[in-house]
Amino acid sequence: MLNELSPKRDSGGTTVYQIRLEGHLGQQWTNWFDGLTITCDDNGETVLTGPVADQAALHGLLRKVRDLGIALVSVHRIASAEQSRHKEAE
Repeated sequence: MLNELSPKRDSGGTTVYQIRLEGHLGQQWTNWFDGLTITCDDNGETVLTGPVADQAALHGLLRKVRDLGIALVSVHRIASAEQSRHKEAE
């Protein structure tokens, strides 16, 4: 049976995600989070932003958040790599 809630596969490969966490993380965590950009907001949250290869990699990142005991605020799919390249060309 086909699950209509399944996301469409992105033929462009990676997808850019924004993962928002409670509290501030230092830049030393960049390697732990696979090179995602770490930004600390004034509201006390940390935003991890960058390309994620696939759903397995996304779940791996979320597992790392869980293992550190950090509260997850939100996860947003920003754009696929193909969409980002298209916008840059405009």
